[in-house]
Amino acid sequence: MDKIVKSDAEWREELSDLAYKVTRKHGTERSGTHDNFPKDPGTFNCVCCGAPLFDQSAKFESGTGWPSFYQPISPEAVGESVDRKFFMKRTEVHCARCEAHLGHVFPDGPQPTGLRYCMNGVAMTFEADG
Repeated sequence: MDKIVKSDAEWREELSDLAYKVTRKHGTERSGTHDNFPKDPGTFNCVCCGAPLFDQSAKFESGTGWPSFYQPISPEAVGESVDRKFFMKRTEVHCARCEAHLGHVFPDGPQPTGLRYCMNGVAMTFEADG
């Protein structure tokens, strides 16, 4: 997959204010403020570049107010980095194609992975199968 690199001005022009703040400036949308995505079969894609990130079948209700998944659509779809903001150490998740900040991953999810990819809804779009 080819990397996508754009200037800050290009991203700002293409994205909503909130999507820009979250994906390009590592922000977080408030819990429970993003409409829940459809429950139909489909794929969650990066709002910045359209890369497929998560499959609906891996989504679960975590009770956090953010869309949560137990695994990405493929190991190559997302990247991880250490986030040391707010006096804690977390694992940040970003789009492997365009480096958009998506959210964080935590080791308290369901099986089969035991992981909880806690994503910002504004960082993704949903594409129904078919």
